[in-house]
Amino acid sequence: MSLTAPSSDPGAPRFRVRPPANWMNDPNGPFHWRGRHHLFYQHNPDAPVHTNVHWGHVSSADLVEWEHHPVALTPTPGGPDEAGCWSGCVVDDDGVPTAVYTGVDRHHTGLGAICLARAVVPEDETLTDWKPLPTPVVSGPPADLDVVMFRDPFVFRSGGRRWALVGAGHADGTASVLVYDCDDLSDWRFAGVFLDGNDPVAADAFGDKAVGWECPQLYSTQGGDWVLVLSLWDGDPCSTGYLTGHLEPGTEGELRFSPRTGGRLDHGRDFYAPAVLQEPDRALMWGWSWESRDQDEIDRAGWAGVLTAPRVVDVHPDGSLRVVPAPELELLRAAAPFVTAPGLRTPLPPAYDLTVTASDRTTVSLLRSASGARLTVVLDPDEGTVTLDRDGWPRARPDGSAPIVVRAPAHQVRILTDGSLLELFVDDRATITERVYRRPDDTPELTVSDGSEVTVTGWELVPPTYG
Repeated sequence: MSLTAPSSDPGAPRFRVRPPANWMNDPNGPFHWRGRHHLFYQHNPDAPVHTNVHWGHVSSADLVEWEHHPVALTPTPGGPDEAGCWSGCVVDDDGVPTAVYTGVDRHHTGLGAICLARAVVPEDETLTDWKPLPTPVVSGPPADLDVVMFRDPFVFRSGGRRWALVGAGHADGTASVLVYDCDDLSDWRFAGVFLDGNDPVAADAFGDKAVGWECPQLYSTQGGDWVLVLSLWDGDPCSTGYLTGHLEPGTEGELRFSPRTGGRLDHGRDFYAPAVLQEPDRALMWGWSWESRDQDEIDRAGWAGVLTAPRVVDVHPDGSLRVVPAPELELLRAAAPFVTAPGLRTPLPPAYDLTVTASDRTTVSLLRSASGARLTVVLDPDEGTVTLDRDGWPRARPDGSAPIVVRAPAHQVRILTDGSLLELFVDDRATITERVYRRPDDTPELTVSDGSEVTVTGWELVPPTYG
């Protein structure tokens, strides 16, 4: 199956990764193997609710057409992952693709174990079959750290060795990332606290609300910086952040992260648990966008959760995040644009890729209701702001639907919309990910107003064709 099967639900994205039915959450283990990109994800194959967690699996040769594969990881009765195969990563271990993930047994008290599963046939480009190891490589956190949250391993290389980060939270409410030396993937050695919430740069970037840091991810940049990506947990998924800095090896075999700046990773309310793939010349990121509608609507639709479009991430010279859509997404553009000029009322298709460039304050309307409410994006280059205003399109989640204001010296926005998933790129400096569900009497229509010098180009998204 290529792309995602069409659905009678108008909110269902067609061109982003999601299972044909039921639940998905965190992206796991983005991995490039034998010419294909593989993505795994948290998945309940039986219902659109967050329980019974397996690893779903898709792969692609071009980052736009995704083939669904059988479930990769299934909880093992009586095993260390009996209560779920939770988040982690995939690495090449001496020619054998190996999943490194959080296993939870039936006796768990909120603490996971670090488990391994290996590809049964490494030569198979589809990586269909996986075999879990019966014993965890790490059964739990170090006993002397008073850790109450321990999960989401991420493996990376530095200094000629292999290391792993693990998200953690401590009994006193301090969030942290722990680090292990795992050069031998079957033999892990605790190498200290990589970073914790008491760090002044982290505290300034994130505040003090988070009691745990989930899904730690790390990538290196062309300029030599390292970027630590974190999902901020305050008892529920909260938001995401990043820190730019460098690694500091210690004399006793430990490894620390020294941040110099940081900030919000995505400014929207429907983005969490991003996963990063380090490639030789770039780093790719996917995030999970949850549903922001009531459970009875989710049950009727029969599905929940979608992954964002792949994003290329880096940093600017000042250490701030640089993020743009992966260029492969242009393969989804129709042969000709459906709009190339402002000032017209233009019907919008269910999925589109729209770029607006403005030299002064400009209002872009994307959706209007019979009552006159509008979904708008306002660029104000003079003020250095971009505002997403979803007035009239409420959310079921408790974090509200107030306008989102991003401060950035922006003259251009790019809007990727696929069903209910809206991804807004503010130049190459910020993103806003939101879910907006169209109602039967709503009209998806583009109007651009206010600006005196505006350039607009939009393409409908269609299945790619190859010459």
